[in-house]
Amino acid sequence: MPKLPMTYVADLHLHSPYAMGTSSRLSFESLAHWARMKGIHLLASADFTHPAWFEETRSKLRDDGDGLFTYDGVRFVLGTELSCVAPQGGRSRRVHVLAFAPGIDVVSRINVRLADYGRLDADGRPVLRLTPRELLLLLLDVDPRCLLIPAHAWTPWYGIYGSKSGFDSLEECFGDAAGHIHAIETGLSSDPAMNWQVSELDSRSIVSFSDAHSPQKMGREMTVFGGELSYDGLADALRSQRIEYTVEFYPEEGKYHHSGHRKCGVSLSPQQVAVNGPRCPVCGRPLTLGVLQRVEELGAADMNAGPGMDGLVRSDSGRPPFRNLVGLAEVLSQALGFGVNTKSVRACYDRLVDEIGNELAVMVNASLDDVERIAGDRVAEGVGRVRNGDLTIEPGYDGLYGSVRIW
Repeated sequence: MPKLPMTYVADLHLHSPYAMGTSSRLSFESLAHWARMKGIHLLASADFTHPAWFEETRSKLRDDGDGLFTYDGVRFVLGTELSCVAPQGGRSRRVHVLAFAPGIDVVSRINVRLADYGRLDADGRPVLRLTPRELLLLLLDVDPRCLLIPAHAWTPWYGIYGSKSGFDSLEECFGDAAGHIHAIETGLSSDPAMNWQVSELDSRSIVSFSDAHSPQKMGREMTVFGGELSYDGLADALRSQRIEYTVEFYPEEGKYHHSGHRKCGVSLSPQQVAVNGPRCPVCGRPLTLGVLQRVEELGAADMNAGPGMDGLVRSDSGRPPFRNLVGLAEVLSQALGFGVNTKSVRACYDRLVDEIGNELAVMVNASLDDVERIAGDRVAEGVGRVRNGDLTIEPGYDGLYGSVRIW
């Protein structure tokens, strides 16, 4: 019989407790625990430039000899988020990127080089006086197998395409090194269908990860890769778009989907901005132009074909599909009428995960009869509504999360 292709679930944008605004509960113990709960096979080690976290990484992760590492049964790739803040093209640019390395010794050399451009001990996601292109060339000089992925590519303030300090193309940012960029991360405020509109991304993978600042947020976005679970296998999957599908936030729920001005409570679609202009109609200050606005500025016609019977959204051009999901804890909160972090919700969550296997299996594969048997008809109805997209969504804007209501 032919060998079936391997697939694995990955969340490669995470943080440690040393990054600004993150939970003190982040640890390799909690990361591994929640990876099993969520159904994730591969995680980023996170924040490898921070000296204290790097020492913990070095001491706790077991080198598997294939460019990946293991802790408590969960695989890790050495990966971190970095903040590039430097002038380029006559403007000040602020762009976040994800960087990946194939070994501890490679990370050690990277950290020595990066120490010349910023304080690595100040933040788990350090600010570097480098352009993204300069950082990419530095990484490749340390080891040609290093990878760089623009993070949350459309976020106004720190996305490579962002309206505040980003670029209009990868070539504008990276110049003759743009060919080394094999993927971009959607971020919470965009999904692959929005990115399909940008022609320079036709040859690049579109990936989604959680950017989790606490363990429970892991897996709110993730990517199901095909191929070998190794560092070189991951690199090949990124280069060749070997992606089974991505799991997405509803992009309207992201903090920057619509344009707007939070102080005045103004949220505007691109069509409304076209009519009213790019300033707040209440106070006259400039709007924070959202992700949807920038996609329409840089993209072509809408290519979203809509979800099929299996819940996956596919493009006409055969790009890897995606599915939108709501987190299980949020479904339980709305179904049971208790807060997301309450004991009632956690107890129900644990029952479902214990019997069905993990959160992804509950939300995607489990029969609704099994969900009803374990958690009741209201929860089963909520899971069914999420699978069918039968939801009411209010878009986020100017740093304010949107809302998703199941009922």
